[in-house]
Amino acid sequence: MKFREEVEEERRMLQMAEVWREERVQMKLVDAKVTLEEKYSQMNKLVADLETFLSSRSATPAPDAEEMKKAEFLRQAAALAFVKAQKTKAYFKSFQVKFKRRRGGKTDYRARIRLTNQDKNKYNTPKYRFVVTFTNKDIIAQITSASIAGDMVLAAAYAHELSHYGLEVGLTNYAAAYCTGLLLAHRVLKMLEMDDEYQGNAEATGEDFSVEPAESRRPFHALLDVGLLRTTTGNRVFGALKGALDGGLDIPHSDKRFAGFNKESKQLEAEVHHKYIYGGHVAAYMRTFSLMEHIKRGLEADGTEEMYKKVHVAIRADPSARKSEKQPPKEHKRYNLKKLSYEERKAKLIERLNALNSAARADDE
Repeated sequence: MKFREEVEEERRMLQMAEVWREERVQMKLVDAKVTLEEKYSQMNKLVADLETFLSSRSATPAPDAEEMKKAEFLRQAAALAFVKAQKTKAYFKSFQVKFKRRRGGKTDYRARIRLTNQDKNKYNTPKYRFVVTFTNKDIIAQITSASIAGDMVLAAAYAHELSHYGLEVGLTNYAAAYCTGLLLAHRVLKMLEMDDEYQGNAEATGEDFSVEPAESRRPFHALLDVGLLRTTTGNRVFGALKGALDGGLDIPHSDKRFAGFNKESKQLEAEVHHKYIYGGHVAAYMRTFSLMEHIKRGLEADGTEEMYKKVHVAIRADPSARKSEKQPPKEHKRYNLKKLSYEERKAKLIERLNALNSAARADDE
Protein backbone atom coordinates (compact mmCIF):
# COMPACT_ATOMS: atom_id res chain seq x y z
CA MET A 1 0.00 0.00 0.00
CA LYS A 2 2.80 2.36 0.84
CA PHE A 3 4.43 1.74 -2.53
CA ARG A 4 1.16 2.46 -4.37
CA GLU A 5 0.75 5.69 -2.44
CA GLU A 6 4.24 6.75 -3.49
CA VAL A 7 3.41 5.97 -7.14
CA GLU A 8 0.23 8.01 -6.90
CA GLU A 9 2.22 10.82 -5.32
CA GLU A 10 4.68 10.75 -8.22
CA ARG A 11 1.83 10.90 -10.73
CA ARG A 12 0.29 13.84 -8.92
CA MET A 13 3.65 15.58 -9.00
CA LEU A 14 3.82 14.94 -12.75
CA GLN A 15 0.42 16.50 -13.23
CA MET A 16 1.40 19.47 -11.09
CA ALA A 17 4.53 19.91 -13.20
CA GLU A 18 2.41 19.97 -16.36
CA VAL A 19 0.05 22.53 -14.86
CA TRP A 20 3.02 24.58 -13.62
CA ARG A 21 4.50 24.63 -17.13
CA GLU A 22 1.25 25.78 -18.71
CA GLU A 23 0.81 28.56 -16.15
CA ARG A 24 4.34 29.83 -16.71
CA VAL A 25 3.82 29.86 -20.47
CA GLN A 26 0.71 31.99 -20.01
CA MET A 27 2.47 34.40 -17.63
CA LYS A 28 5.32 34.84 -20.20
CA LEU A 29 8.08 35.00 -17.59
CA VAL A 30 11.49 35.23 -19.14
CA ASP A 31 14.49 34.37 -17.04
CA ALA A 32 17.56 36.63 -17.28
CA LYS A 33 20.00 33.77 -17.76
CA VAL A 34 18.11 30.93 -19.44
CA THR A 35 15.91 31.43 -22.50
CA LEU A 36 12.36 30.19 -22.65
CA GLU A 37 13.26 27.40 -25.08
CA GLU A 38 15.88 26.09 -22.68
CA LYS A 39 13.31 26.12 -19.89
CA TYR A 40 10.94 24.05 -22.00
CA SER A 41 13.67 21.55 -22.77
CA GLN A 42 14.61 21.35 -19.08
CA MET A 43 11.02 20.75 -18.05
CA ASN A 44 10.51 18.15 -20.77
CA LYS A 45 13.65 16.43 -19.61
CA LEU A 46 12.38 16.42 -16.03
CA VAL A 47 9.05 15.01 -17.18
CA ALA A 48 10.82 12.32 -19.18
CA ASP A 49 12.96 11.44 -16.20
CA LEU A 50 9.87 11.17 -14.03
CA GLU A 51 8.14 8.93 -16.55
CA THR A 52 11.23 6.74 -16.84
CA PHE A 53 11.49 6.55 -13.09
CA LEU A 54 7.82 5.63 -12.69
CA SER A 55 8.06 2.94 -15.34
CA SER A 56 11.10 1.46 -13.65
CA ARG A 57 9.35 1.63 -10.27
CA SER A 58 6.36 -0.29 -11.62
CA ALA A 59 8.65 -3.11 -12.75
CA THR A 60 10.47 -3.47 -9.43
CA PRO A 61 8.52 -4.78 -6.45
CA ALA A 62 10.38 -2.96 -3.64
CA PRO A 63 11.92 0.56 -3.68
CA ASP A 64 15.64 1.10 -3.14
CA ALA A 65 17.22 3.85 -0.99
CA GLU A 66 19.10 5.34 -3.94
CA GLU A 67 15.93 5.37 -6.02
CA MET A 68 14.12 7.16 -3.24
CA LYS A 69 16.84 9.82 -3.12
CA LYS A 70 16.64 10.21 -6.88
CA ALA A 71 12.88 10.58 -6.73
CA GLU A 72 13.18 13.24 -4.04
CA PHE A 73 15.75 15.12 -6.10
CA LEU A 74 13.56 15.04 -9.21
CA ARG A 75 10.58 16.16 -7.16
CA GLN A 76 12.48 19.16 -5.84
CA ALA A 77 13.88 19.97 -9.27
CA ALA A 78 10.39 19.97 -10.77
CA ALA A 79 9.16 22.26 -8.02
CA LEU A 80 12.08 24.72 -8.34
CA ALA A 81 12.39 24.79 -12.14
CA PHE A 82 11.00 28.30 -12.58
CA VAL A 83 11.55 29.81 -9.11
CA LYS A 84 13.15 33.26 -9.24
CA ALA A 85 14.31 35.31 -6.26
CA GLN A 86 11.91 38.21 -5.81
CA LYS A 87 12.77 41.22 -3.65
CA THR A 88 9.53 42.78 -2.50
CA LYS A 89 8.76 46.38 -1.69
CA ALA A 90 9.10 45.61 2.01
CA TYR A 91 12.68 44.49 1.41
CA PHE A 92 13.69 47.82 -0.08
CA LYS A 93 11.75 49.83 2.51
CA SER A 94 13.58 48.13 5.38
CA PHE A 95 17.00 48.07 3.68
CA GLN A 96 19.67 49.65 5.88
CA VAL A 97 22.40 51.49 4.00
CA LYS A 98 25.93 50.62 5.09
CA PHE A 99 28.45 53.22 6.19
CA LYS A 100 30.07 55.31 3.49
CA ARG A 101 33.58 53.97 4.05
CA ARG A 102 32.16 50.43 3.98
CA ARG A 103 30.43 51.11 0.68
CA GLY A 104 33.71 52.46 -0.65
CA GLY A 105 35.65 49.45 0.61
CA LYS A 106 37.96 51.60 2.74
CA THR A 107 37.24 50.55 6.34
CA ASP A 108 36.83 47.17 7.99
CA TYR A 109 34.36 48.11 10.71
CA ARG A 110 34.47 44.65 12.26
CA ALA A 111 38.15 45.20 13.02
CA ARG A 112 37.80 48.91 13.78
CA ILE A 113 35.22 48.44 16.54
CA ARG A 114 37.58 46.03 18.28
CA LEU A 115 40.50 48.43 17.93
CA THR A 116 38.64 51.49 19.20
CA ASN A 117 36.40 50.15 22.00
CA GLN A 118 37.72 51.34 25.34
CA ASP A 119 36.93 50.01 28.81
CA LYS A 120 34.44 52.19 30.68
CA ASN A 121 36.55 52.21 33.82
CA LYS A 122 39.28 54.01 31.87
CA TYR A 123 36.92 56.91 31.23
CA ASN A 124 38.22 59.25 28.54
CA THR A 125 41.64 57.62 28.14
CA PRO A 126 42.44 57.43 24.41
CA LYS A 127 43.14 54.04 22.87
CA TYR A 128 46.03 54.55 20.47
CA ARG A 129 46.51 52.73 17.19
CA PHE A 130 49.65 52.39 15.09
CA VAL A 131 48.34 52.94 11.57
CA VAL A 132 50.48 52.28 8.50
CA THR A 133 49.32 53.30 5.02
CA PHE A 134 51.13 52.65 1.75
CA THR A 135 50.78 54.71 -1.40
CA ASN A 136 52.56 54.39 -4.72
CA LYS A 137 55.42 56.69 -3.69
CA ASP A 138 55.15 57.12 0.07
CA ILE A 139 54.58 55.41 3.41
CA ILE A 140 52.46 57.09 6.10
CA ALA A 141 52.82 55.96 9.72
CA GLN A 142 50.53 57.51 12.33
CA ILE A 143 49.62 57.21 16.00
CA THR A 144 45.87 57.84 16.11
CA SER A 145 42.99 57.57 18.57
CA ALA A 146 39.26 57.52 17.94
CA SER A 147 36.90 60.24 19.17
CA ILE A 148 33.37 61.39 18.51
CA ALA A 149 34.63 64.06 16.11
CA GLY A 150 36.81 61.53 14.25
CA ASP A 151 40.28 60.06 14.47
CA MET A 152 42.81 62.31 16.18
CA VAL A 153 46.44 62.01 15.06
CA LEU A 154 48.96 62.30 17.86
CA ALA A 155 52.04 62.06 15.63
CA ALA A 156 52.89 61.07 12.09
CA ALA A 157 55.95 60.17 10.05
CA TYR A 158 56.32 59.95 6.29
CA ALA A 159 58.77 58.10 4.11
CA HIS A 160 59.50 61.23 2.08
CA GLU A 161 61.01 62.72 5.28
CA LEU A 162 63.78 60.13 5.07
CA SER A 163 65.54 62.30 2.49
CA HIS A 164 66.60 64.52 5.42
CA TYR A 165 68.34 61.52 6.97
CA GLY A 166 70.19 60.30 3.90
CA LEU A 167 67.66 58.03 2.16
CA GLU A 168 66.53 59.57 -1.12
CA VAL A 169 65.43 56.55 -3.19
CA GLY A 170 63.50 53.37 -2.50
CA LEU A 171 61.00 55.00 -0.16
CA THR A 172 58.36 52.25 -0.29
CA ASN A 173 60.28 49.01 0.31
CA TYR A 174 60.62 46.93 3.49
CA ALA A 175 63.73 48.78 4.66
CA ALA A 176 62.06 52.18 4.16
CA ALA A 177 59.02 50.96 6.10
CA TYR A 178 61.33 50.01 8.98
CA CYS A 179 62.91 53.48 8.91
CA THR A 180 59.49 55.15 8.88
CA GLY A 181 58.31 53.14 11.89
CA LEU A 182 61.57 53.88 13.71
CA LEU A 183 61.19 57.61 13.00
CA LEU A 184 57.61 57.68 14.29
CA ALA A 185 58.50 55.80 17.48
CA HIS A 186 61.34 58.16 18.41
CA ARG A 187 59.22 61.17 17.47
CA VAL A 188 56.35 60.13 19.75
CA LEU A 189 58.63 59.35 22.68
CA LYS A 190 60.39 62.69 22.30
CA MET A 191 57.05 64.49 22.15
CA LEU A 192 55.94 62.81 25.39
CA GLU A 193 59.37 63.31 27.00
CA MET A 194 59.93 59.57 27.31
CA ASP A 195 62.94 59.32 25.01
CA ASP A 196 65.41 59.18 27.90
CA GLU A 197 63.64 56.27 29.61
CA TYR A 198 62.95 54.21 26.48
CA GLN A 199 65.86 54.17 24.06
CA GLY A 200 64.60 51.09 22.22
CA ASN A 201 66.87 48.67 20.41
CA ALA A 202 70.27 50.26 19.80
CA GLU A 203 70.94 48.21 16.65
CA ALA A 204 68.61 46.15 14.50
CA THR A 205 69.80 42.54 14.45
CA GLY A 206 66.68 41.00 12.94
CA GLU A 207 65.65 39.29 16.16
CA ASP A 208 62.35 40.00 17.88
CA PHE A 209 62.46 42.83 20.41
CA SER A 210 59.95 44.00 23.00
CA VAL A 211 60.47 46.98 25.28
CA GLU A 212 60.64 46.39 29.02
CA PRO A 213 58.69 48.74 31.34
CA ALA A 214 60.77 51.23 33.32
CA GLU A 215 60.35 52.02 37.00
CA SER A 216 58.76 55.44 36.55
CA ARG A 217 56.51 55.41 33.47
CA ARG A 218 55.10 52.56 31.49
CA PRO A 219 56.00 52.33 27.79
CA PHE A 220 53.76 53.94 25.20
CA HIS A 221 51.15 51.33 24.22
CA ALA A 222 49.48 51.14 20.82
CA LEU A 223 47.70 48.55 18.69
CA LEU A 224 48.69 47.71 15.13
CA ASP A 225 46.02 48.76 12.62
CA VAL A 226 46.67 47.20 9.21
CA GLY A 227 43.41 48.36 7.64
CA LEU A 228 42.53 46.23 4.61
CA LEU A 229 46.06 44.94 3.98
CA ARG A 230 46.60 41.21 3.62
CA THR A 231 48.72 40.20 6.59
CA THR A 232 51.01 37.86 4.70
CA THR A 233 54.43 36.85 5.94
CA GLY A 234 56.98 39.50 5.04
CA ASN A 235 54.45 42.25 4.31
CA ARG A 236 55.91 45.76 4.49
CA VAL A 237 53.52 46.72 7.28
CA PHE A 238 55.43 44.37 9.56
CA GLY A 239 58.63 46.14 8.59
CA ALA A 240 57.11 49.35 9.95
CA LEU A 241 55.99 47.41 13.02
CA LYS A 242 59.54 46.16 13.59
CA GLY A 243 60.84 49.73 13.31
CA ALA A 244 58.32 50.96 15.88
CA LEU A 245 59.25 48.13 18.24
CA ASP A 246 62.96 48.87 17.94
CA GLY A 247 62.12 52.53 18.50
CA GLY A 248 60.69 51.81 21.94
CA LEU A 249 56.92 51.46 21.47
CA ASP A 250 54.91 48.73 23.16
CA ILE A 251 52.84 47.03 20.44
CA PRO A 252 51.37 43.53 20.95
CA HIS A 253 52.70 41.32 18.16
CA SER A 254 54.03 37.95 17.10
CA ASP A 255 57.13 37.22 15.04
CA LYS A 256 55.24 34.85 12.71
CA ARG A 257 54.70 37.54 10.06
CA PHE A 258 58.15 39.09 10.02
CA ALA A 259 60.25 38.53 6.92
CA GLY A 260 62.36 35.42 7.47
CA PHE A 261 59.92 33.39 9.56
CA ASN A 262 60.29 29.69 8.71
CA LYS A 263 56.94 27.96 8.58
CA GLU A 264 58.39 24.47 8.93
CA SER A 265 60.67 25.11 11.89
CA LYS A 266 58.33 27.80 13.29
CA GLN A 267 61.32 29.98 14.08
CA LEU A 268 62.29 33.47 12.96
CA GLU A 269 65.51 33.41 10.95
CA ALA A 270 67.21 36.57 12.18
CA GLU A 271 69.73 36.59 9.31
CA VAL A 272 67.00 36.77 6.69
CA HIS A 273 65.13 39.44 8.62
CA HIS A 274 68.37 41.40 9.04
CA LYS A 275 68.87 41.30 5.28
CA TYR A 276 65.44 42.83 4.63
CA ILE A 277 65.84 45.53 7.29
CA TYR A 278 69.08 46.74 5.72
CA GLY A 279 67.90 46.45 2.11
CA GLY A 280 69.74 43.25 1.26
CA HIS A 281 66.98 42.15 -1.09
CA VAL A 282 67.28 45.48 -2.92
CA ALA A 283 71.05 45.05 -3.19
CA ALA A 284 70.59 41.56 -4.66
CA TYR A 285 68.23 43.03 -7.25
CA MET A 286 70.71 45.80 -8.06
CA ARG A 287 73.40 43.21 -8.84
CA THR A 288 71.16 41.74 -11.53
CA PHE A 289 69.31 44.77 -12.88
CA SER A 290 70.13 48.45 -13.11
CA LEU A 291 68.13 50.91 -11.04
CA MET A 292 68.24 54.32 -12.70
CA GLU A 293 67.66 56.44 -9.59
CA HIS A 294 70.39 54.59 -7.69
CA ILE A 295 72.81 55.03 -10.59
CA LYS A 296 72.12 58.79 -10.75
CA ARG A 297 73.06 59.16 -7.09
CA GLY A 298 76.06 56.88 -7.32
CA LEU A 299 74.63 54.21 -5.00
CA GLU A 300 76.08 50.72 -5.24
CA ALA A 301 74.77 47.39 -4.01
CA ASP A 302 77.70 46.82 -1.64
CA GLY A 303 77.08 50.10 0.21
CA THR A 304 73.37 49.57 0.85
CA GLU A 305 73.72 48.22 4.39
CA GLU A 306 76.05 51.03 5.48
CA MET A 307 73.67 53.60 4.03
CA TYR A 308 70.73 52.26 6.06
CA LYS A 309 72.85 52.12 9.21
CA LYS A 310 73.66 55.81 8.80
CA VAL A 311 69.96 56.55 8.31
CA HIS A 312 69.09 54.73 11.54
CA VAL A 313 71.74 56.65 13.48
CA ALA A 314 70.51 59.97 12.07
CA ILE A 315 66.91 59.16 13.00
CA ARG A 316 67.85 58.32 16.58
CA ALA A 317 69.88 61.52 16.85
CA ASP A 318 67.11 63.92 15.77
CA PRO A 319 63.62 62.53 15.09
CA SER A 320 61.85 65.90 15.27
CA ALA A 321 59.76 67.01 12.32
CA ARG A 322 61.21 69.65 10.05
CA LYS A 323 59.20 72.38 8.45
CA SER A 324 59.64 72.60 4.73
CA GLU A 325 60.85 75.88 3.28
CA LYS A 326 57.97 77.34 1.34
CA GLN A 327 58.41 80.02 -1.28
CA PRO A 328 56.51 83.27 -0.68
CA PRO A 329 53.43 83.64 -2.84
CA LYS A 330 53.92 85.47 -6.10
CA GLU A 331 52.29 88.84 -6.69
CA HIS A 332 49.71 88.35 -9.39
CA LYS A 333 49.22 91.10 -11.95
CA ARG A 334 45.76 92.60 -12.27
CA TYR A 335 44.55 93.29 -15.78
CA ASN A 336 41.09 94.70 -15.01
CA LEU A 337 40.59 98.40 -15.75
CA LYS A 338 40.51 100.90 -12.93
CA LYS A 339 37.11 102.44 -12.33
CA LEU A 340 37.10 106.19 -13.17
CA SER A 341 35.36 108.85 -11.14
CA TYR A 342 32.77 111.23 -12.57
CA GLU A 343 35.22 114.08 -13.00
CA GLU A 344 37.72 111.78 -14.74
CA ARG A 345 35.04 110.47 -17.13
CA LYS A 346 33.92 114.05 -17.86
CA ALA A 347 37.47 115.20 -18.60
CA LYS A 348 38.05 112.15 -20.83
CA LEU A 349 34.87 112.93 -22.80
CA ILE A 350 35.90 116.57 -23.30
CA GLU A 351 39.30 115.43 -24.52
CA ARG A 352 37.73 113.08 -27.06
CA LEU A 353 35.35 115.80 -28.29
CA ASN A 354 38.22 118.25 -28.72
CA ALA A 355 40.15 115.65 -30.67
CA LEU A 356 37.19 115.05 -32.96
CA ASN A 357 36.65 118.79 -33.51
CA SER A 358 40.29 119.35 -34.34
CA ALA A 359 40.21 116.44 -36.79
CA ALA A 360 37.09 117.88 -38.48
CA ARG A 361 38.73 121.34 -38.87
CA ALA A 362 41.77 119.75 -40.40
CA ASP A 363 39.61 117.99 -42.99
CA ASP A 364 37.80 121.26 -43.85
CA GLU A 365 41.06 123.10 -44.37
